[in-house]
Amino acid sequence: MSSADYDRMKEVKEFAESKIGVKGLSDSGIASIPRIFIHPPQTLSQLKSTSSSSFSSIHIPVIDLSNLDSPHHRPKIVDQIREATKTWGFFQVINHGVALSVLEETINAVKSFHDQPHQVKAKLSVGEERRGVVYTSNNDLYRSEAATWHDYLQVWMAPQPPEVERIPEICRREVIAWDTHAKNVAETLMELLSEGLGLEPGKFKELTFSDTRLFAGVCYPHCPQPDLTMGLASHTDPTVLTVLLQNHVPGLQVKHGDEWVDVKPVPGGLIINAGDFLQIVSNGEYNSIQHRVIANPCKEPRLSLVMFFNLAKWKESDSYGPLPELLSPEKPAIYRNFTRQEYDDNFYSKGLDSKSFIDKIRI
Repeated sequence: MSSADYDRMKEVKEFAESKIGVKGLSDSGIASIPRIFIHPPQTLSQLKSTSSSSFSSIHIPVIDLSNLDSPHHRPKIVDQIREATKTWGFFQVINHGVALSVLEETINAVKSFHDQPHQVKAKLSVGEERRGVVYTSNNDLYRSEAATWHDYLQVWMAPQPPEVERIPEICRREVIAWDTHAKNVAETLMELLSEGLGLEPGKFKELTFSDTRLFAGVCYPHCPQPDLTMGLASHTDPTVLTVLLQNHVPGLQVKHGDEWVDVKPVPGGLIINAGDFLQIVSNGEYNSIQHRVIANPCKEPRLSLVMFFNLAKWKESDSYGPLPELLSPEKPAIYRNFTRQEYDDNFYSKGLDSKSFIDKIRI
């Protein structure tokens, strides 16, 4: 088909309305992917450079949270987390207090959801992007230049909890329990991140940085042409912090310098990354880093359970910016204050991207 004959929006609409999802396409045994998923040459050429990367032996930091309450160990852990969040924006945590059996049960429950016939999942395809429960492929399907090879179940957990019966019964208990587990881990890490800035441990909790929570149970099924598309396009998270639990199937990559580094999940570990909001409020002391997911060439699906944490209470002026406690004549603000409206509009007006908001408010 020539470009002149290709009506992208028509094909996007047909795919969305079919409600078959990417997994449905994959399960049908297709040998080639629909054109709406094919990415431009400049994106695909960057994929190819990764396999020959000299960085293949480099890994994101792994931080052991055992002995966290020991006066001897805690300062060392604070230093490790501060350094990892500044230089990598990503790290893995082990001995985080959540049992391995819970991690496995949670992954298996979300896998069971995605393994259902698409007709069952399609009942959840009607919903709002910013609240409640919804199942879809690509939250930016209509906004992006090319679709990516994944489906996901999205549940807004807080500040407005979902109607419990709307959470699919097949994974309801596990998703609700995971909200508590992930929040406990995130709040522990926020204490350490706060201390790393020289602030009181409870500062981020007081600022409601864990009180808006969005759960996404993402499935990256087998892709028959993984060199033509992406599992998830390169982006930074707009939020404060992300806690990610995944199965053993690889695919996540993090930008480090000019190279893309594979994230090899540590068994029993959780992957943590800083979002744009944390970079801004820390006045650039912490960094939100580009990451992406390559399309899955394995027969087994990659499962990624993501919990995004963000503030729930904006300042009375409905604005935000670097925390005043971190500013001084020697360290002036490098970002201007911004409004909630500006922040929301930036994310929901386009496809996934990297730090466009940070660039917009940089002084």
